[in-house]
Amino acid sequence: MQTPATSADRILRFLKFRGPQTTETLARHLGITVPGTRKQLTGLLDERLVQHFDEAGSVGRPRRYWQLTEKAQARFPDAHAALTVEMIASIRAVFGNDGLDRLIGERERQTLARYRTALAGIDEFAARVECLTRLRSEEGYMAETVKLDDGALLLVENHCPICAAARTCQNFCRSELDVFAAALGPDVEVERGEHLLSGSRRCTYRIVPAKEFAA
Repeated sequence: MQTPATSADRILRFLKFRGPQTTETLARHLGITVPGTRKQLTGLLDERLVQHFDEAGSVGRPRRYWQLTEKAQARFPDAHAALTVEMIASIRAVFGNDGLDRLIGERERQTLARYRTALAGIDEFAARVECLTRLRSEEGYMAETVKLDDGALLLVENHCPICAAARTCQNFCRSELDVFAAALGPDVEVERGEHLLSGSRRCTYRIVPAKEFAA
C-alpha cells in the first residue's frame, strides 16, 4: 500500500511542476493555513530543499517566492545519472562519436516503435498527444498536457530523468524531438519551446496539426 504524500512532499512536487510560488499559493494548493505552510517551508529550508527570493510588485512590499534547490532536484528520478555519464564516456573512448551516434539511433528506433504501438488506432489529435504524455510520465518525465489559448497543445516535461546524459551528449535531445514528430505522424507539427539544457526549469513542446502551421 502506497504511503500518503506528506505536506512537505506535496510542496516539493508542486514547485517541481509549477516553478516558484508564493506561500499563499502553496497554502491554497495544500488546503492548509498560511502559518501552517510557513512551518512546512521552514522545515524544508532547514533541510536546504527550498530557497526563496523576493520580487517587487506593483504596490506594497516585495512578494516572496519559493523554489527548489539543487539538493531537492536530486530527490526526483535521475535514471542513474553518474553511471550513465560514465558509460557514455566509455562508449566514446572505445567506439568514437560515430559509435555513440549509432547507439542513440538504436535507442531512437526502439522508443519510436514503442510509441507507435501505443498510439496505433488513436486518430483524434488531442488523444494522441495525451497518450504520448502518459508514456513520457511513465518514463519519469513528470509530463502533462496544457491546452493553449490558440488551440495548440503544450507537452510539458517537468523533470528529465536523462538530464545528465543529455548534458554529456545533446544528441539525446535531438533524438527525442525527432521521435515525437515521427510518432505523432506527418499531420502533426512539433516545436520545442523551453529547454532545460538552455537554462529553463523544464522542457516544453508545442504541438499542432500540420495544416495550422501552413495557415
